[in-house]
Amino acid sequence: MPPANSTDERVSASGKAESPFAPTRWTLVLAAQGSPGAASAIASRAMAELCAIYWRPLYHYVRRCGHTHHEAEDFTQEFFARLLAKNVVADADPAKGRFRSFLLASLKHFLANQWDRAHAQKRGGDRVVISLDGLTEEARNALEPADGLTPEQAFDREWAHTVLQQTLAQLRAEFAAAGREKWFDALKDCLTGEAGPEKQSELAARLGLSTGALKVAIHRLRRRYREMLRAEIAQTVTAPAMVEDEIRRLFAVFS
Repeated sequence: MPPANSTDERVSASGKAESPFAPTRWTLVLAAQGSPGAASAIASRAMAELCAIYWRPLYHYVRRCGHTHHEAEDFTQEFFARLLAKNVVADADPAKGRFRSFLLASLKHFLANQWDRAHAQKRGGDRVVISLDGLTEEARNALEPADGLTPEQAFDREWAHTVLQQTLAQLRAEFAAAGREKWFDALKDCLTGEAGPEKQSELAARLGLSTGALKVAIHRLRRRYREMLRAEIAQTVTAPAMVEDEIRRLFAVFS
């Protein structure tokens, strides 16, 4: 599913103004509520893509609720299997408009119904599976909860982390497609911090640029990152105004 690259109004070939907010994964899912056929199939794929990207925040929520690592994996896996198989999204309220809010509310409802079970039902069958297998020990350790966070805080932190990492991966892929991995690897640290004169001289020499050209390259990288971050967040809301609100919420998590 192509990402929404901008919330600016566009003009079609006929000269008519198009919608300023292109269909995204989440708006496709909501628009297909109760619809059979092709629309439902497209919505199912969009929902599966969203779930595959954003399962980590829910895993962390379950862990902070007191479940062991293996119980949290099983609960998260079973939750997504049911979510994708039973068209739970039909109950979503488009007025709320955030995939993040829908996911967390759905998980809370699921856990309330499953709380007394010793183990989640086995994975498999003809259900869509979001694979949690094959993680390295380092990756598994990264899934462990941090001390002092409530389940909701853990969810918000991982949601923000996932969005930023997803955006960074997409940006790197864009550079790689253009054969510019060297540039990205050299400049990526400049996305989150200022490069002092000594660092700028080092980077300029490594990339064969003047200091002025390096500053332009860093500026363009940051601008593209912001554009891609907006596009990533746009995939999970239903209106342009919500994008800015979600960005504020995202950075507030780290403040």
